[in-house]
Amino acid sequence: MRIDVLVAEIGSTTTVVNAFSIHQKPVAFLGRGIHQTTVDTDVREGLQGAIDDLKKNLGVDELSYDELYASSSAAGGLKMTVHGLVYEMTAKAAEQAALNAGGNIHLITANRIEQSDVEKVKNLKPNIIVVSGGTDFGEKEVAFENLKDLAVLGIPLIYTGNKVNHERIKALGYDHIRIVDNVYPRVDDFNIMPLREAIYETFEKHIIHAKGMKYIFEMVNHGIIPTPGAVMDTTLLLDEMFDGVMTIDVGGATTDVHSVCEPKPEYQRMLEGQPKMKRTVEGDLGVYINRHKVLSTWKDEDFSRIFGLFASDVKHILNEEPFIPQTDKGKMIIDRLTERCVELALDRHVGDLKRVFTTNGYKVIPDGKDTTQVKAIFLTGGALLYANHPDKMIKSYLSHKKTKLIPDEQTPIYIDKHYIFASIGVLSRIYPEETKALIHDSMKKVG
Repeated sequence: MRIDVLVAEIGSTTTVVNAFSIHQKPVAFLGRGIHQTTVDTDVREGLQGAIDDLKKNLGVDELSYDELYASSSAAGGLKMTVHGLVYEMTAKAAEQAALNAGGNIHLITANRIEQSDVEKVKNLKPNIIVVSGGTDFGEKEVAFENLKDLAVLGIPLIYTGNKVNHERIKALGYDHIRIVDNVYPRVDDFNIMPLREAIYETFEKHIIHAKGMKYIFEMVNHGIIPTPGAVMDTTLLLDEMFDGVMTIDVGGATTDVHSVCEPKPEYQRMLEGQPKMKRTVEGDLGVYINRHKVLSTWKDEDFSRIFGLFASDVKHILNEEPFIPQTDKGKMIIDRLTERCVELALDRHVGDLKRVFTTNGYKVIPDGKDTTQVKAIFLTGGALLYANHPDKMIKSYLSHKKTKLIPDEQTPIYIDKHYIFASIGVLSRIYPEETKALIHDSMKKVG
């Protein structure tokens, strides 16, 4: 069987291969193969296993393809550190751009970097360092001095601060530094996209994540981008359709929440500086690699109420279950863990209404990301796709969190029924029109 395009998603837990008909009408998703990621040996083994599973699912003995594209979060994904001038301004802007591009942020500093923090960066060995600081034509020395201190580490570095520093940065002569437009050129003005694209390109140029990954780079037609960044690309396409969206992705290692929306008009002034696009990645919330961390968020006495089992029995069952649970009890436990991941990840992503004391008495003010204007919620990731009634997990959260700046209880919920949101994000960079048809075909309203 000859296929136009394969897109591989090489995750920390699973490797998924999706097949598409792109060059013939109608554009269509043809099928999926899945295999556990072989990050400890050679990721090509997991990729081949997923292709073999795809062949089985398509009912064919032979399979060839014209184009192969890929995204990856294997071996922990894209490790980054961010260094700005003021946390609530330049550092926060750079952080959000890095998260939106699929980065996992391991360290954020603000103002003049301490030598102890330089040592932390050295020990962390991030894939990319981002240096920001100063609005254009404003403060320039902190960002420049921070860059000099970090550049000596030899790690790929992206400068996205005050543009008056560009020429003297070039004069330093480092070939591992890339300069892009200021991520925060004016007060309360987030300019995320140039940094986001630079992170993608630096990822493709420098990053070899896991054993065998360099060979995957040689196989693909258009480089490899971070999987969470690809999901954000799809979320941005969905926002063009709905004008206010949220995507929730529960995986084996992390739970990611992506939102693209403006705050309520009456909250606009109080939330100046909050980015329209926000992604949070919760590295302790996952249903395979981090399943025991999620269990630890409950007290032992809660287990009988939540699972109908003793804590020791739940932990024993999970130790026996593979990355995709096989028994009824295992599936039930993973469903409860998935719901817990959703609850905790949304708590961390979404802002709150807080009571504060002022000279005129107590007032209720918004604090953090306002998602009340979200008009559609999308669910992706294996845990949510295979869960029983995932929509009820979301509705339960929306109905109980009264002080959170969350969408309305009646907000429609859609599931990525073909499990292709990451693939759509990858393909949207090469086939923007065709991917719109794929999005419509994969959207299934639930609940």
